Amino acid sequence: MNKQYRQNDETPESQPPEQQQEQNANMQEIKELGTTNLPNEESNIHCMSIIGQIEGHILLPPHNKTTKYEHVIPQLVAIEESKQIEGLLLILNTVGGDVEAGLAISEMVASLSKPTVSLVLGGGHSIGVPMAVSADYSFIAGSATMTIHPIRLNGLVIGVPQTYEYFDKMQERVVNFVSSHANIKKEKFRELMLKTGELANDVGTVLFGEEAARIGLINEVGGLADAIRKLKELIELNKKNTDCSKEEGLLQ
Repeated sequence: MNKQYRQNDETPESQPPEQQQEQNANMQEIKELGTTNLPNEESNIHCMSIIGQIEGHILLPPHNKTTKYEHVIPQLVAIEESKQIEGLLLILNTVGGDVEAGLAISEMVASLSKPTVSLVLGGGHSIGVPMAVSADYSFIAGSATMTIHPIRLNGLVIGVPQTYEYFDKMQERVVNFVSSHANIKKEKFRELMLKTGELANDVGTVLFGEEAARIGLINEVGGLADAIRKLKELIELNKKNTDCSKEEGLLQ
């Protein structure tokens, strides 16, 4: 019985090399991600996820879930240069992180020539707010939250007036960026940032999905299907505008 079983059982050595490699890849996917390979279909949309904490100039502990800005920036450059990618879907579930790294990513997303749509799932806190509004159109899940608070700094702080002036200037950079990319005024955003009483032993405001959309910080409450549908609409509109520009150039 054992001999018969071993004869019928196809061992890895008896499999073709291509099949063996595919099986090994599937096993690795299951081990690392708990999923099998998805069907490989071509798409003109690139999905980028911003998760955990935004890691900038300081290396975070290895047990932290992080998004490293030195990994994200080359991806954005590649997206801008790619002829196949026509739109970017930005998925956010972040607690915030390095202010300058977050602003750098936000500025690059905002400066892309291709349509962009962001979707906040779970949370888009702190410096995640500018990243969410950097897209051409933004969505937030009804159960998601966004925390708006003043800029903080960990570690040793020199208690001199210049330090506080520096904080004010950095904070103003965030306020200016958000107000210029969302339907919210500087005064309103600054009011939410400096609000007292809502956060225990802290300063700031927590906004749920519908409230974030109502005050104009986010365009709309929605999910993945809504975000993809809107991005496809923006891609088609961008194509039409490009074709019109080419026709006008030929007529001239």
